[in-house]
Amino acid sequence: MTSGVRTDRATAVTANALGGGEVVFLASSSPSAWTARFEDAAIFDSDVAAEAALSAAAASDFKVVDAYLIALDNSAGVWTPLSLRERIRALGPTTEPQLGPQARGGRVVEALQAADSAARSSGRIRLIRRR
Repeated sequence: MTSGVRTDRATAVTANALGGGEVVFLASSSPSAWTARFEDAAIFDSDVAAEAALSAAAASDFKVVDAYLIALDNSAGVWTPLSLRERIRALGPTTEPQLGPQARGGRVVEALQAADSAARSSGRIRLIRRR
């Protein structure tokens, strides 16, 4: 988990729960636990630790599919996914803000909604914000 090696970039592990397809993140509480809350996700500042966690995730008892690493950015002191796609996955449906994780609110949800450092999608973010 974080040890202060990098301050502006980190990584998390995400997947989909096999039972219902819900977006889940490897939890900081246990190396084999998963959570639907991005704010409870394990944050890795080392590529080696992140790869090890990804390997362990594949062997976990909790049934997930397509586990992979996502890049994170330190946005105003809060870790947020770097890409727009991953921020949408962390927040939930874009058509109904009253549904999904974004309905909970809080500091992390607000940071996810305000983040604009998306890799390969900054043009789309500007387009979305203009509308």
